[in-house]
Amino acid sequence: MNRAIRIHRHGGPEVLTLEALDLPPPGPGEVRLRHTAIGLNFADVYARTGLYPAALPAVLGQEAAGVIEALAPDVTGFAPGDRVVYAGAPGAYADARNVAAAVLVKIPPEIDDERAAAMMLKGTTAEYLLRRTHEVKPGETIVFHAAAGGVGSIACQWAKHLGATVIGTVGTRAKAPIALAHGCDHVVVLSEEDLPTRVREITGGKGVPVVYDSVGKDTFMASLDCLSPRGLMVSYGNASGPVPPFAPLLLTEKGSLFFTRPSLKHYTLTRAERVASAEALFEVVLRGAVTVEVHQRYPLADAARAHADLEGRRTTGATVLLP
Repeated sequence: MNRAIRIHRHGGPEVLTLEALDLPPPGPGEVRLRHTAIGLNFADVYARTGLYPAALPAVLGQEAAGVIEALAPDVTGFAPGDRVVYAGAPGAYADARNVAAAVLVKIPPEIDDERAAAMMLKGTTAEYLLRRTHEVKPGETIVFHAAAGGVGSIACQWAKHLGATVIGTVGTRAKAPIALAHGCDHVVVLSEEDLPTRVREITGGKGVPVVYDSVGKDTFMASLDCLSPRGLMVSYGNASGPVPPFAPLLLTEKGSLFFTRPSLKHYTLTRAERVASAEALFEVVLRGAVTVEVHQRYPLADAARAHADLEGRRTTGATVLLP
């Protein structure tokens, strides 16, 4: 029996249901992948609640690692038994699935399946944020929100490796040591401190050239106030809710700022981009510059509990679902 977690309506974790689904042979350009580990991401929550559009009923999940069981006749470059990982392909919450071979990347032998599944979407997100949305340079000081979270714990280490001074934010003091252990030079506890004030203190009043903000509504204005003139506000998530509408003149008033709302989809439009991003991630992991730690594991059947814990800020680092 092939099991999958589906939603038939948008809502809270209770809308996640475990169902048996038929799995046909792979179609043109596809492989059948038996999942070994599935990554949990806030994007899954956004799809569940309807913030990100999804045709219903829908199988959630954007990333997973597994072993290829079968291939369509037109697929080349892969073979049964290959260990592979993917990100950005909805439908991962399942024991097995058919998936386009074009999204797959082979896993280096030195990286286990759980780490691969836990880091692919978050790590390639960190890659495009730090190397392409804004190219972090040695000597720069940056602000990265949710520094103890999945993307944050990877990105802060990577930014430190690139030579940046990293100011990370966390929601509670209990998460500060985690951020400090994962690349942050300074940690701001948002529930206790005023972020712009601390950033100005750290930077001698200059502010920073870039802020990476996945929190959204609750931190948007404070993030803008951390930027130096002509700084870049990178809003790439909505953990506290979407950023409310604002007038473009606000960016002028706060220093002729730049604003972008990027997504992994548009930074991996081609297979070449997808592979290059994954290879850059694998390189820093294999060199030891970035460590990826799976802190939470849930059976696939307990996806609802995993969602509740993620939304309740009861998780740190990476989380996987295990079929």
